[in-house]
Amino acid sequence: MIGWEDIYKVVVAMVPLYVALVLGYSSVKWWHMFTPEQCNAINLFACYFILPLFTFEFTAHVNPFQMNYHFIAADTISKFLVLLVLALWANCSGHGAYSWSITSFSLSALNNTLVVGVPLMKAMYGQKGVIHGEPGKDLEGSTNLVATENPSSWLVMKIVWLKLAKNPNSYACIIGLAWAFLSNRWHLKMPSIVEGSILIMSRAGAGAGMFSLGLFMALQEKIIACGASLTMFGMILRFVGAPATMAIGSFAVGLRGEVLHVSIIQAALPQSLTSFVFAREYGLHVDVLSTAVIFGTIVSLPVLVAYYVVLELLH
Repeated sequence: MIGWEDIYKVVVAMVPLYVALVLGYSSVKWWHMFTPEQCNAINLFACYFILPLFTFEFTAHVNPFQMNYHFIAADTISKFLVLLVLALWANCSGHGAYSWSITSFSLSALNNTLVVGVPLMKAMYGQKGVIHGEPGKDLEGSTNLVATENPSSWLVMKIVWLKLAKNPNSYACIIGLAWAFLSNRWHLKMPSIVEGSILIMSRAGAGAGMFSLGLFMALQEKIIACGASLTMFGMILRFVGAPATMAIGSFAVGLRGEVLHVSIIQAALPQSLTSFVFAREYGLHVDVLSTAVIFGTIVSLPVLVAYYVVLELLH
């Protein structure tokens, strides 16, 4: 039976993240400490230095040989289901549109796994809840963005690959996973001088990520920029649709018990800032993704606690 101390552990893990978020928001909205240019500089510092080292530090300490490959298969199936439904809707429905299919996929599949997910899952399920994480979903892009109108598929793919090639998080994730394979295969230990150099920056990863999100929130004209109906649509996809498809994928590969709980809760994490970055890059429903990031992050704590309680009661 779940107790209050279990819920308290989750709240303890989440509240510090909200403190960093509120500090970032307050420093711009009420205290006027930073200009938009300074906010951009802070975000670039976090994106190009702190978060890549945070990503590397996390992935380098994952044991790939102990990963639950059924979990990865379930995640793949859930995303395939979303893509299949959206593709059928875009091609077969008179109201279907590829632009809304892309936005709906972002709302259903891209979540804040690394910054919010790691401390939350560790509080709920210990280290076992963390090893299933997918840091690649949480890459933060550059804020130097230029919107393009109706780009061709080839141009979109070219821009995406160029962005990924310039994103230090991509290299941090690849190098971290490579080290994880090598160190666990041949029992290598990272030199303490190297690990210390990484930790001195990576320890600020979660705080810097949430602080940057607070700055981003403060620079927006409205928290809810797309209207109540589209906001509700986004929240349903993020907090209901994503966990539901993940549950289907999990049942399909035979996940049960605690691993099933981890998969569902991870799917219900708040929207990743990456989705807004790409939406602003291509001028694609920016208001919807902006609201999903901001409002979704605000309401995520009670939603995730509710999922945690219900799943534990059903166990």
